[in-house]
Amino acid sequence: MSTWSRPVLVLLCGLLLLTVSIAVLNTLVPLWMTHDALPTWQVGIVSSSYYAGNLLGTLAAGWVIKRYGFNRSYYLASLIFAVAIVALGLGTSFELWALWRFIAGIGCALIWVVVESALMCNGTVRNRGRMLAAYMIVYYLGTVVGQLLVSKVSTEVMQVLPWVTGVVLAAMLPLVFCRVTANQGEEEVPAGRMWSMLRRRSARLGINGCIISGIVLGSLYGLMPLYLSHQGMTDAEVGYWMALLVSAGIIGQWPVGRLADRYGRLLVLRVQVFVIIMGALAMLSNAAMAPSLFILGCAGFTLYPVAMSWACETVSNHELVAMNQALLLSYTLGSLVGPAMTSLLMQRYSDSLLFVMIGGVALVYLVMLLRKADRQATPIAHA
Repeated sequence: MSTWSRPVLVLLCGLLLLTVSIAVLNTLVPLWMTHDALPTWQVGIVSSSYYAGNLLGTLAAGWVIKRYGFNRSYYLASLIFAVAIVALGLGTSFELWALWRFIAGIGCALIWVVVESALMCNGTVRNRGRMLAAYMIVYYLGTVVGQLLVSKVSTEVMQVLPWVTGVVLAAMLPLVFCRVTANQGEEEVPAGRMWSMLRRRSARLGINGCIISGIVLGSLYGLMPLYLSHQGMTDAEVGYWMALLVSAGIIGQWPVGRLADRYGRLLVLRVQVFVIIMGALAMLSNAAMAPSLFILGCAGFTLYPVAMSWACETVSNHELVAMNQALLLSYTLGSLVGPAMTSLLMQRYSDSLLFVMIGGVALVYLVMLLRKADRQATPIAHA
C-alpha cells in the first residue's frame, strides 16, 4: 500500500478530530473540578480513572477488532467516547465523573489501537516508520489545537460539551467513505501473543520506556493544568502553556526520530531521559517557564515513539500488532499509576512534587539505560 493511500489519510483525518476533543477534555476536566473546590487527590483519581479505562479498552481491543473489523470498531469506540462526554453534563459529583471518565478512557483506547493497528496492517516494512511518524504528528497537532481552543472559547461545562461531542461525531464521517482492511496475506496474530511480548527480554527496555513515558505524560496531562491553575493562571493562560508543552513535542518528533535512526535508540533514549530530568529541575528551581516547559515537552513527548521503535525492532512483521498492544498496555499502566501517586503527593506536601515525581522516575529509567550491557545495532532507516 502507498504510504499516503486513501485509508491512511481518512484514518489520520478522523484521528485529528478525535484528538482535538480528547485534548480539550483532558485540560478542562481537572480545571472544572478545581473550580468546584474538589481536593487535589480527587482530581488525580478522576485522571487515573480515565487511564484505567484506557487499560480495559486496550485489553479488549484485539477481540473487538477481530469480531467487528476496523471500521465498525472505530464507530463503536467513537460512540462510546461521545456518550461519556454527554454524560458529564448530568452531574458534577466526584463518583459520577470518575465513572464517565473511565468509560471515556475505554473509548479512547479502542480508537488508538484501531488506528495504530490499521496503519501497521496496511503498511510495509518500508513505510511503517513514516506512518508512525505521521500518526504521532497528527496526534500532537490535534492536542495543540485542542489546547488553543481552550484559550479561545468559553470554558463553561455546558457550553463546551455540545461542540466537543459534535467534533467526535464528525470524526466518524471520514471512515464512512472508505473501508479499512488488513493487507492480503497478512499473517494473523494469535490472541494471546500480547502477553508473550511483555515477557520478551530483548524488548524489556522499550517496554519499560513506555511505562515511564506513561507516568511522565499522564502526570503532565492530568496535573499540569492543576499546577498552573494553583499558580493563579486563568483557563486561557493554562491553555496557552499546555499548547507550548505539546508543541515542543511536535517540534521534537522529526529530529529525534532522525537522530535515533542515525545514532541508535539507546544513545537517544539516554539523552532524552537526561533532558527530562533537567527540565524537571528547571521547573523546581523556578527558572524561566517557557524554556523549561519547552525542553520538558520536547523530551517527554518524544520518549514513547523512540521506546516503541526499540521494542518493535525485536519482533517480526506479523508480531507488530501484538507488540503494539503490549506497548500501549505498558504506557497505559504508567498513565494509570502516575497521576494517582503524584496527586496524593501534591495534596500532602506541595504542587512541586509533580516535577519531583517526573524527575525521579526519569532518573530510575536512566540508570536502567546506563546499565544496558548488550550491544544494539544502529537501526537503518527504511525511508
